[in-house]
Amino acid sequence: MTEKILILDFGSQYTQLIARAVREANVYCEIIPYHQPFSFTDDLRGIILSGSPCSVNDAQAPAVNIRSFAEKRPVLGICYGAQLTAKQFGGHVAKSNKREYGRTSLQTKTEDPILKNIPSSSQVWMSHSDSIQQLPDGFILLADTESIPVAAFRSGSSAVHHPIYGVQFHPEVYHSTDGKKLLKNFLTDICGCAGDWTPAHFISDTVEQLHQQIGTRKVIMALSGGVDSTVAATLIHRAVGNQFHGIFVDNGVLRYKEFDQVMETYRSLGLNITGIDARQRFYTELAGLTDPETKRKTIGRLFIDVFQEEAKKIEGVQGLGQGTIYPDVIESVSVHGPSATIKSHHNVGGLPEHLHLELIEPLRFLFKDEVRNVGRELGIPSALIDRHPFPGPGLAIRILGEVNEEKVSLLQRADHIYINALKESGLYDQVWQAGTILLPVKSVGVMGDERTYEYSVALRAVTSVDGMTADWAHLPHSFLAEVSNSIINQVRGINRVVYDISSKPPATIEWE
Repeated sequence: MTEKILILDFGSQYTQLIARAVREANVYCEIIPYHQPFSFTDDLRGIILSGSPCSVNDAQAPAVNIRSFAEKRPVLGICYGAQLTAKQFGGHVAKSNKREYGRTSLQTKTEDPILKNIPSSSQVWMSHSDSIQQLPDGFILLADTESIPVAAFRSGSSAVHHPIYGVQFHPEVYHSTDGKKLLKNFLTDICGCAGDWTPAHFISDTVEQLHQQIGTRKVIMALSGGVDSTVAATLIHRAVGNQFHGIFVDNGVLRYKEFDQVMETYRSLGLNITGIDARQRFYTELAGLTDPETKRKTIGRLFIDVFQEEAKKIEGVQGLGQGTIYPDVIESVSVHGPSATIKSHHNVGGLPEHLHLELIEPLRFLFKDEVRNVGRELGIPSALIDRHPFPGPGLAIRILGEVNEEKVSLLQRADHIYINALKESGLYDQVWQAGTILLPVKSVGVMGDERTYEYSVALRAVTSVDGMTADWAHLPHSFLAEVSNSIINQVRGINRVVYDISSKPPATIEWE
């Protein structure tokens, strides 16, 4: 039985970071909206209440019955969760005279298990306008700061059956230097978690669960050549062997020689995969299309058509494997509902509705870095596991304007030179994502004694933790000069190379 922590989300921008910090302590956790019902099962060890953009004094402030939780499990309230706790038990929360945002120094006032191995003065990250002016009767002050009287507290021994802790700062963020220690202390010393949730543990549990779920049925899955689908497929194959049928479609907008390389990797892993060359079919449908969203939807529709045609050739299929990961799940069940403006290539694109199959999603509760760790444990080659993210519509959204076979060939070769240079220079693993964009612009150039009129490309490289925000990577000028020369000299049809120095926001990582 895997022990679990539940994080109740009140809409904070940091909620996923709380979950990541808990997982880093080798404790499994799940995020649910604060208003979603749940059961106190034997595997549930504790509850964390997230922050929120709301004030606890708002007329429609989100709330839960914290006392009822603490009768059954330990509770930790972070920011809004701490303020809600104080208010519900009779304390006073009000607008602070000094709003605290950013770094400040936490001063501990007494010893407590949750403060174990944390120095008496420690940097923390604040982000709040309300503050707890007075603790409820019987509650104990654990720490304050120069600006606020209550930065951390706990319930007294007679208040409730299990302890309730509250912190006014964000222990989950990087700038709280001892925040991860505090969270780990809560998990191990307060909740009694063993901290044994590892990639190997996840694999053994998941393979057994998949074996039970699938039984003797057949499962099909569309693979993209990316990390998520490859790890998901490998787990399903381990559980049911050749009852698993993978389909990998060459849509004509993959990276340079990617189809052959990925198929070879799948064969080396022993996966039962069928490769489909559908390049010309995609090029025909993409001809004349310039609108980015139209290109995405065309690729998605064609992919479903090809996938369905191949799936019909396999009799008795009842399950559909997918590489859905946890951020996708959180987005769809967030406090405020799914985002209204998700690009179509972020979604699976209607496969379940079209095929009426049971979904098999072994990575549904993993973050991206956890998927990579599981992949390494499974023995998947690092060349695939450590690859940068790649958009679902592939190079079609890195070719601005109309997509055709000639442009794809130009971009593939230029991008191959760029990515190889990053790897050879030891820079590839230092950036989150890199790629080349073919611009719908031709410019004049001179090669030898001849004037040229050829395409321009933009090189893009960003640093990021999760892709939600990103900064442009400060690659060495000498490296960029070398790559530019190599592309212009080796790819006939390109005579100009520029480097994108835009961050996200306001720009996005991809250009379309």
